[in-house]
Amino acid sequence: MTAKGPLARYRALLASGALRAEPEQARVANALQELYRSVRHYRPVSNRGLLRKLLKLRPKRTPPRGLYIYGAVGRGKSLLMDLFFESVEVEYKRRVHFNVFMTETHKRLHEWRSMSAHERAQRPEFIREAGEDPIAPIAKRIMNESWLICFDEFQVTDVADAMILGRLFEKLLSFGAIIVLTSNCPPLRLYEGGLNRQLFLPFIALLRERLDIFELDGGHDYRLRRMTGVSLYNTPLNADSARAMDDAWEHLINGAPVIPRKLQVFGRALEIPHAANGVARFSFNELCGRPLAAADYIMLAENFHTILLDEIPALKSENGNEARRLSLLIDTLYDEKTKFICSAAVPPDQLYDSSGKNSWFERTASRLHEMQSEDYLRQVPREKTIPE
Repeated sequence: MTAKGPLARYRALLASGALRAEPEQARVANALQELYRSVRHYRPVSNRGLLRKLLKLRPKRTPPRGLYIYGAVGRGKSLLMDLFFESVEVEYKRRVHFNVFMTETHKRLHEWRSMSAHERAQRPEFIREAGEDPIAPIAKRIMNESWLICFDEFQVTDVADAMILGRLFEKLLSFGAIIVLTSNCPPLRLYEGGLNRQLFLPFIALLRERLDIFELDGGHDYRLRRMTGVSLYNTPLNADSARAMDDAWEHLINGAPVIPRKLQVFGRALEIPHAANGVARFSFNELCGRPLAAADYIMLAENFHTILLDEIPALKSENGNEARRLSLLIDTLYDEKTKFICSAAVPPDQLYDSSGKNSWFERTASRLHEMQSEDYLRQVPREKTIPE
């Protein structure tokens, strides 16, 4: 009989040379295989009607424990979770980026609060005992759609999210949900430094109690492999360079959903128009044509392993502000070992012409050259644990 499950798929990738054997990955693959076996014979207790009443007569079955997989970017967290998700034969399952899930949750909370008591009572997720509290009905609605949920890129920064998560996950788990999470951040550092964090600590305790925690660190950066064949500095600005940027973007996001994001920088929002799979994409004007500061660029570098910047123009003396922001951006990405892909009107040495007064830009040009080198690309990025 042919072996099934995430472990068999993982071993097939090893045999093909797509992955190299690493003990930590093997440990996670084995844990996912155990969960795969458990899930095959598990179904949560139904919340519906007569079946619910009948099932109350049976001993309550303990759900299998989920997994929390964390580590630096490029360590294979999402890959391993996807092997599990694609293998498990469960109808009510979902793989979702955490930001998408929370956006949906806030929308559902708003819709529920906007309904009259009569309208709520007509909804399939209505729970009489919940009263005015929307969390239990929302959790029931989620369970009716998918009770096996795989969350990718789990991070908590928003105080509204932090206050909702503990109660929502507690309800989901009490209803019998099975949860698998990937994150760049260990559980104890979630929402670190956040407002009213003490109120969030019970959620961390819940994660540690109900999920098995695995760290993926060291080893090979598999996102580096995705850089192979990608054109990093595309010049001049024409249809070919535009196509190269689009190809690089599609290759790196690898089919992940593209989601606009906002990062909080000293109380204001830094908007990221295109983000997916740890990659962000901007136009030159979005990053260097606006009055952004070092803190903005640091936040980007600490949240994304690769930045794409479209259409850097040839800068003149009157573009000094834009040139300085570009220089600051490159310095920041370089220091954080973040990958950088761009399209530009001219080569790095010709990007800024300030009539002989651009000696300070020479370092930027030099770093742009170095950031295309294999040695730079092989550097391990600093751990991305700053909240979104």
